[in-house]
Amino acid sequence: MTMEIKIQAVHFDATEKLQEFATKKVEKLSRSYEDIKKVEVQLKVEKPQTAMNKTTSISVAIPGGTQFVEKTCDTFEEGIDLCVDALKVKLTKIKEKSRNH
Repeated sequence: MTMEIKIQAVHFDATEKLQEFATKKVEKLSRSYEDIKKVEVQLKVEKPQTAMNKTTSISVAIPGGTQFVEKTCDTFEEGIDLCVDALKVKLTKIKEKSRNH
């Protein structure tokens, strides 16, 4: 079963390289939690003239709900990394909880 990955860029055009980077990182989440239905990645430029203006949010649809993480960083790559790391932690906890019930 493959998960659906949607990448949305707001206020700018995401390069193919950035989209590939996001896809590759997000695909790794399936190692933490097999049953991911859909992942939505939103990349948003806040105010182009400032630093720390790139907001990355990732929502992961799993049975029983959606997990959401958002980070604002200097680069989207950094934001994607941080979001994916945070989601790995969340998904691992959920998986362990469901195993214990």
